[in-house]
Amino acid sequence: MHPQAWIRASFLRRRPWEIVALATLLVILGLAAIARAETLSGSSGRHFTRQLAWAVVCVLAMFAASLPNYRRLMRYSYLALLASLVLLVAVFWLPEINGARRWIRLGPVGLQPSEFAKLACVVALARYLMYRESYRRLLGLCVPLALVMVPLLLVLKEPDLGTALVFLPVMFAMLFAAGARKRHLALLVAIAVAMSPVVWSQMSREQKSRVTALAEQTGPGESPTDDGYHLHQAKLQLALGGWTGSVLDAQAIDDFCFVPEPHTDSIAIVLGERFGIIGWIAMLSLFLLLAWRILAIAEHTREPFGRLVAVGIAALIGTQVVINTAMFVGLLPITGLALPLLSYGGSSMLANALALGLVLNIAMRPGYEVTNEPFRFVD
Repeated sequence: MHPQAWIRASFLRRRPWEIVALATLLVILGLAAIARAETLSGSSGRHFTRQLAWAVVCVLAMFAASLPNYRRLMRYSYLALLASLVLLVAVFWLPEINGARRWIRLGPVGLQPSEFAKLACVVALARYLMYRESYRRLLGLCVPLALVMVPLLLVLKEPDLGTALVFLPVMFAMLFAAGARKRHLALLVAIAVAMSPVVWSQMSREQKSRVTALAEQTGPGESPTDDGYHLHQAKLQLALGGWTGSVLDAQAIDDFCFVPEPHTDSIAIVLGERFGIIGWIAMLSLFLLLAWRILAIAEHTREPFGRLVAVGIAALIGTQVVINTAMFVGLLPITGLALPLLSYGGSSMLANALALGLVLNIAMRPGYEVTNEPFRFVD
């Protein structure tokens, strides 16, 4: 076999197709839930059609992100974060949409910079933390904190509490994986707690009301308060699903427990209503397998930048899943946070596709390279 053909065949063999399969199953599950949401809301089906089109685009984007050597992309990591910060600032000069400034309209397409800022933050943190002297000293941890707090505060100001909650857990996961000292991490936790009044002061009245609504949850048969309406309706619709899913028609469900924005942030509720607890177990199992496989790739990656990027992406996906599902059972405040690969939205799906493309890229190049081609192949 020709050497170049052998290299291409080896790259195809080493591509972690199980990640592609898991992501595909999650997208299919999301499409099924979006179709159910449109049935419940009586819409024309345009969300399903658009999400299907975005899924095709994102497949191409994922494989495109897996082609160039990810270590070549490393040199642009800080530039990517800077570009995302510029876009996060730019949204404040644009008109509000649904009471928030989160989107940049590009003709018929809406770009949500915060979705890409999360991935850019992971890549920038990985580049900084790949050097041992960057995180073994206490002062060295100030830079990761700054890299995270700047986009966090900008996202919080939009306002977007859900996305803002994602940054800190991802940072701590990457610091822990990099080998930061435990006493330094404990100090950062103390600093984060001390800064909570500052974060609270930057939150809007609506965001604060969603936090305080956790202490005012209503029981069965009780009328929900204005701030607790979304959570109350979510619990009712989840209860309808039972173990195997609801058999009620759309009109009956709409009269009983309508959930706002069922195709976006509340897609997990629709999934639970349509497929029941078994559907939720299947969804969470797929996410768990996806995160486990990404962490396995990180473990077998000998290059520090790639290893940290993989850990950051696993933490990013896992954190979003935990927050999105926990808020609909009353454990966290209900916020605007998409469920990765399932919720309707092109920006969210594209950002996650690029992240998974980077994981594929890292998995195909687990060792160091001395030329443009892999120096050593690992089965």
